[in-house]
Amino acid sequence: MSFAVCELQFQVMTLIRNISDTALLAAIYRARESEREDPLFRDPFARRLAGERGEQIARSLTFSEKNAWAWFARTYVFDQFINEQIAAGCDVVVNLAAGLDARPYRLTLPPALKWIEVDLPEITDYKEELLKDEQPRCALERVRLDLADVAARRDLFSRLGANTRQALIISEGLIIYFTTEAVGELAKDLSQQSSFKYWLLDLASPGLLKMMQKKMGQPLAQASAPLKFAPPEGPEFFKAHGWLTREVRSMFQTAGSLKRLPLMLSFFYRLQKSDAFQANRPWSGACLLENVSSANN
Repeated sequence: MSFAVCELQFQVMTLIRNISDTALLAAIYRARESEREDPLFRDPFARRLAGERGEQIARSLTFSEKNAWAWFARTYVFDQFINEQIAAGCDVVVNLAAGLDARPYRLTLPPALKWIEVDLPEITDYKEELLKDEQPRCALERVRLDLADVAARRDLFSRLGANTRQALIISEGLIIYFTTEAVGELAKDLSQQSSFKYWLLDLASPGLLKMMQKKMGQPLAQASAPLKFAPPEGPEFFKAHGWLTREVRSMFQTAGSLKRLPLMLSFFYRLQKSDAFQANRPWSGACLLENVSSANN
């Protein structure tokens, strides 16, 4: 391995200090899309939230840069699902590991909607400081909590569930960092609250996980944020933990339909147009799940 390659790897590892720094990466891609002449969405806060470190982290991850379309597509698809669920009667949104998400400020939301962000204190403090002069478009609450603290999160879920009629849970860019057992436990904890009607999450296939681990897994692992979760059964994994699959939208298919894919990948998009989960291929998708207890009522 050359000295230049070793130096680049060291720079990447020192840039990504912990799992919260992945939020800077997500923000910089939202900023880039927003600054296009034909953006899929607009996030006027993303560049401020990402800062220079966000740009540095993005430039240091070659695999991520080559597949920036996946970041754009994920934001777009999540926005779609969220707007649809609010229009269908959702009265509370609970965003787990909210990171630097700015949807309460940038989406057109009912003022009476309750939006609850849950994340670690450091990243929450950082965002709160940068957005202190901005006005959210709904009732916004921030909860500083480590989701790995099972007792604390159960207490939070119980409190929120008791004061909610129809909640949408969001976990964007979260569960890929969990073990299979930890994801199952989180799913079960959420399903215990019947008012948590829907859960919107992003899911990777084993094929994609293997590729990501090879191409960008080392700096994340060095930052104590290794990539772990990609169940071979796809969204059906959650059925045993209290959740039914209602809809799945492929990031690749979304990016293709929106003309955000590189030329070579556009060729493959024309060959196969399916949102269905594909375990052996590099597949990722946004999955809308419904709580079994809510579905049976």
